[in-house]
Amino acid sequence: MPNPIALSATPPALLFADRRLYLMFVFGMLSGLPLALSGFTLRQWLTEAHLSLGLTGLTANIGLSYTLKFLWAPVMDQARAPLGLARFGRRRGWLLAAQPPLALAALAMALSDPATAPLHTIAAAALVAFLSASQDIAIDAWRIETFPVRLQGVANAAYVWGYRLAMLLSGAGVIALAGTLGWQGALALVAAALALGPLVTLLAPEPPAPEPPAPPRPADVASEGVRGRLARAVVEPLRDFLRRPQAAAVLGYVATFKLGEAMAGVMLAPFFHDLGFNRAAVAAAIGPFSLVATIAGYATGAAAVARLGLPRSLILTGFFQMAAMAGYVVLALSAGNHAVLYGTVVLEAFAEGVADAAFLAYLSGLCSPAHAATQFALLSSIAPLALRTVGGLSGFIAAALGWPVFYAVAMAASLPAMLLMLHILRRTPLKEFSAS
Repeated sequence: MPNPIALSATPPALLFADRRLYLMFVFGMLSGLPLALSGFTLRQWLTEAHLSLGLTGLTANIGLSYTLKFLWAPVMDQARAPLGLARFGRRRGWLLAAQPPLALAALAMALSDPATAPLHTIAAAALVAFLSASQDIAIDAWRIETFPVRLQGVANAAYVWGYRLAMLLSGAGVIALAGTLGWQGALALVAAALALGPLVTLLAPEPPAPEPPAPPRPADVASEGVRGRLARAVVEPLRDFLRRPQAAAVLGYVATFKLGEAMAGVMLAPFFHDLGFNRAAVAAAIGPFSLVATIAGYATGAAAVARLGLPRSLILTGFFQMAAMAGYVVLALSAGNHAVLYGTVVLEAFAEGVADAAFLAYLSGLCSPAHAATQFALLSSIAPLALRTVGGLSGFIAAALGWPVFYAVAMAASLPAMLLMLHILRRTPLKEFSAS
């Protein structure tokens, strides 16, 4: 995910100085469109089809593809694209391998009917998530290899703006259009947009091939083999990280940081439905106002890190995000008040942006320069682990507790991460753990 500090510091005029940055913006849209299809939009559709809270909550596990994509990223990094697509280059070849099946999976989801065959809908959404995560791997590699270091922040900004706009379209946009076109028609439009992905890829230049390594000595070739290459690519970055003080506590903090948010977010679609909010109200709540609040939150969080320093920012923004979730408890007791709905969603979106800015800055600082790509991929995969695992059980918890108590528990679920961070900062100053 892009660094929000780099994003907020980017002069907007620079985004229009290079054709590749337009492509980066569109790649961001191609990456963001399928995400909501297997997330909030899917759960809204399932809720209206009257599926149980338990089954609706379990769909959070679909997102494990985004969490575990580091497992097959080395294949896309080292192997040639299949079906003769390697002639388009290493990065574009894999993009062209992932994008047509992604559009077809989105179309299959659009043509399904969760009211009569929910497993078909969920299976199509799972395939969308897997192919989308694979596309993300190739897009990230294309960005890193295409742009020089001085333009990486600008490229990240172009990507995240396209990504956020696309999530708005496939989230609030699809929900709003479902009222006139029906769910199948609204989702088919997203599938049609994804079908343009190969055209964008063909317009993108292939990054220059990396410098070939020096020819190895025959003895090294014989001795290294697959195990040696695996050790160099995976084991060494992990060993470098785990030998630092408080490494286990840091991993625990990263894994639990989004626990409360995960529990709260997975159940929002059925929560809003049970309170009596219609599609138009839900689309308005998660639409432009939420987007603006999130972007403002990123900027505020980045400014807090610059002004207050990272340790204090991590604590203050984390507790602020936890406090903001109290709005859902108020909403649960508000008997469907629209003003409370909009205020709660906007406040929580702003708080999430503020906290994520500090959190992502922290993750970036943990990565050694020699292993930055691997370590950041692993840490950013651990971060949403709660969403993809415990979040999947939230439907059963909500059904057992009721909405007010459930959201109180979700708010309290953020506390372990904050206590871990206080422990880490007390035992090990941040600069001693950081790789920098």
